[in-house]
Amino acid sequence: QVQLVESGGGLVQPGGSLRLSCAASVSIASLFHMAWYRQAPGKQREVVAAITSGGSTNYADSVKGRFTISGDNAKNTVYLQMNSLKPEDTGVYYCSSSGRWWGQGTQVTVSS
Repeated sequence: QVQLVESGGGLVQPGGSLRLSCAASVSIASLFHMAWYRQAPGKQREVVAAITSGGSTNYADSVKGRFTISGDNAKNTVYLQMNSLKPEDTGVYYCSSSGRWWGQGTQVTVSS
């Protein structure tokens, strides 16, 4: 069983930045696929960014050029650096391993 714990959410003004962290209970090098999802109020959960154990990354079109996903094997942690935040980035952000294991989520609110 894999436990994932997200942190780093909060309230930020438009144009600001946040870095989310996802701490795993196992080596992230052993997890083939890690991803960040978000769920906005009244909307379905959507994938935002993903990374494989080989370092390949993918991003939703809406965040390309603004968000960066990365992993630190020594800390068993996956990060999501979010820059130039927009109000439409507001939602609960979840970390997942292969869509099987999920964290509890962390709230991100972008508002002036």
